[in-house]
Amino acid sequence: MSTERILDVSADADALADRAADWFVAELASRSGPLAVALSGGSTPKRLYERLTRDPWRSGLDFSRIHWFWGDERIVPADDARRNTLMVETALLNHVPAPPENIHVIAASPTTPDDAAVAYEAELKRFYGADTLGPERPLFDIMLLGVGSDGHTASLFPGKPSLAVRDRWVVSSEPGLDPFVPRVTLTFPAIASSRAVAFLAAGADKKPILDKVFSGADLPSAHVTAAGPIHWFLDKAAAGE
Repeated sequence: MSTERILDVSADADALADRAADWFVAELASRSGPLAVALSGGSTPKRLYERLTRDPWRSGLDFSRIHWFWGDERIVPADDARRNTLMVETALLNHVPAPPENIHVIAASPTTPDDAAVAYEAELKRFYGADTLGPERPLFDIMLLGVGSDGHTASLFPGKPSLAVRDRWVVSSEPGLDPFVPRVTLTFPAIASSRAVAFLAAGADKKPILDKVFSGADLPSAHVTAAGPIHWFLDKAAAGE
């Protein structure tokens, strides 16, 4: 597993989204067969998703081959604005020719978090075609992640039991920061089964936690590994430049 870090710093959040979109399209264009992408919530990824609906990025994607997954989700009603799924649908998936069978959402309430986690792990295993992740065949082609002000990523929060889970791909997650709602998250082993990981972070408010992550602090975002390098797309404010 790789912990190699590649920093890509842009002038501002919009330039960051352009750079991330260029990378996203090029990364998928280099791969053959079905493609699996794990998506993140948040305002910075949203800018990326909006770009993927427009040329030149849209025309560079073969949507018939891309399968869309989520790194984490809030277990609230499907029409709740806090759902990462709703944000991605509104920003991206409702505007591109993504086959419905290629969109793999995490269940909404009234499903319980535990039931949603079990069902999503089963969905991932069906797609992968095996019950055990093999190091020679990553589950995801791209994993998109964010970093919270407390250093969490996906819904893996500092000091919580889900950080230690190694025998599951998906678990229910203890609420961390506000909003205090039940969540489901990929585990570290599932995140690590990615050919490429990209963190997206913009704004001066991200600089303090990024300083801690890059200095090796014991934080979830600092413990992510992958099959390949870990890309950090930042704007100058987040990078402190």
